[in-house]
Amino acid sequence: MRKLFKAVLETMEKGEEGVLVTIIASSGSTPRGAGSHMLVRRDGTTEGTIGGGAVEYRSIQRSQKAIEEKSSYIHSFVLGKEQVADLGMICGGDVVVYFQYLDHENQEFKDLCRKIEEAYDKDEDSWLIMDITNESTWGLGIWCKSAGFAGIKGITEEERKCLLQNKAVQKNFGERKYYCEPLVRAGSVYIFGGGHVAQELVPVLEHVGFRCTVFDDRPEFANEKLFPQAEKTIAGDYERIFDYLQIRECDYICVMTRGHQSDYLVQRQVLTKSACYIGVIGSRRKLETLAEKLMADGVSREQIDSCHSPIGLEIYAETPAEIAISVAGELIAVRAQREGRKK
Repeated sequence: MRKLFKAVLETMEKGEEGVLVTIIASSGSTPRGAGSHMLVRRDGTTEGTIGGGAVEYRSIQRSQKAIEEKSSYIHSFVLGKEQVADLGMICGGDVVVYFQYLDHENQEFKDLCRKIEEAYDKDEDSWLIMDITNESTWGLGIWCKSAGFAGIKGITEEERKCLLQNKAVQKNFGERKYYCEPLVRAGSVYIFGGGHVAQELVPVLEHVGFRCTVFDDRPEFANEKLFPQAEKTIAGDYERIFDYLQIRECDYICVMTRGHQSDYLVQRQVLTKSACYIGVIGSRRKLETLAEKLMADGVSREQIDSCHSPIGLEIYAETPAEIAISVAGELIAVRAQREGRKK
């Protein structure tokens, strides 16, 4: 999403028009659910996707028409069996799409795109809100805890509580109608150990929207040159990790240092916090040895068993790249469950 709104701002600042396409509702077998976005430019080029196939193709056509007419509107697509066959599906489904015309002279929308970029720079929850009361004059705004509302007005505190959910929602308040979806979810991935697996893992996690911090006691394994995609690198003492960082309930921990002792030191400390995910790399034999040391320190078996160990999904990974994929998959699954996407 961050890349999408950057493209929207760049397109408008070039003096070009476009359409922001958003799926605001879906049912049945559809390629993407509510909250999928795509930018369509006048020349038909796009950024982002709403799932490909028939819906995306027809949405691009309708977007170009919207640019010609300088109009915004809703359109519903009903996918029959032949159309969903193109998508590799069995049953049909309905998709409700909003086409929001972007006038390059709309300074208010440009400012909102900049605020969206600022929201991504903050590690805190934020939401995207659309006022869909009037199709042709919909408003777009965001909400985050530190700054409140931007780009949209008139929403009461009770209405805000109803709108800010873990998933995309539509709500009616009297004659007014809103669509709201999570924009940024707070949470960082702290990777302890900057070795081969971490070097493969960070680019994958960054690509799927995770913020990464790499911590190692060796400066040559905790630096920006080795991890250009990481938000932060820390060269510090494994015995005192909380001198350098704080761990919240929304954070993810990956323990993959170069040795048993360092893994033990990190795991002992992070188990005192309530991170949403703690994963520890290693064989089952090594992990049982760590467990025995931790229990000797007074850590309960229940706490130890709450860790994902061995780390990652069981895909029989061997190489650092394969292990990175398995870890990324597990983190995506945990994030989806936290966001209410797991059915």
